[in-house]
Amino acid sequence: MTLAATLTIRDESAAGETLLELTLNVSANRISVRDLIRQRVVHEVEEYNQRKPATFRGLVQPTDSERTLNGYRLKQPRTIDAGTQCAKAIGAFAGNQIIVLVDDRQVESLDEEIVLGPATRVSFLRLTPLVGG
Repeated sequence: MTLAATLTIRDESAAGETLLELTLNVSANRISVRDLIRQRVVHEVEEYNQRKPATFRGLVQPTDSERTLNGYRLKQPRTIDAGTQCAKAIGAFAGNQIIVLVDDRQVESLDEEIVLGPATRVSFLRLTPLVGG
């Protein structure tokens, strides 16, 4: 029997400050990092596309948008494509631009399986590249 899990996911700064928090319902007690990222991004995109707020608050920046204090503002209002956002997010993880912590332990691989329990904590840290002169 597969149990559903409700995960609280946090985006955190390098200093541990919570930047964004969302709740994700997962229909399994085990999930790969790839599927976790995919489900999270699809959830964010669906929320945005349904409500169309001024700012997209998501894991990765949509094409043709600018970074704002609380997310990304699209230059032209439009529907965001979940597939494109998922590919960007998975690529960012693979390129070490995003770190995923599960119960304060860094996961290393997109194929790594996470066992979900009632107290499982998932955090995403976005690393900003250093700009050189």
